[in-house]
Amino acid sequence: MGFTDKQEALVNASYEAFKKNLPGYSVLFYSFILEKAPAAKGLFSFLKDSDGVPQNNPSLQAHAEKVFGLVRDAAAQLRATGVVVLADASLGSVHVQKGVVDPHFVV
Repeated sequence: MGFTDKQEALVNASYEAFKKNLPGYSVLFYSFILEKAPAAKGLFSFLKDSDGVPQNNPSLQAHAEKVFGLVRDAAAQLRATGVVVLADASLGSVHVQKGVVDPHFVV
């Protein structure tokens, strides 16, 4: 079973809703990550020296927007071709350098 039009539309609608409140949803997104995986805090430069998740942090918001944009792009690729190809080939090496491992992605 492939990725359906309905699934892609749901991802796109979620992305548009996210962008309408980027500051609030960015904080919520990272709050959920730290709730489920507190040790992940040190993986993010904008979180490692802070108490909790900082409000109105441009780096945090930019990273969250990039993550959600990648999800939106992946949905479009899955619908069109059934596979995902990252436009930024360095993304994997950055994650490896930071010590990100498979269980981190479950969060």
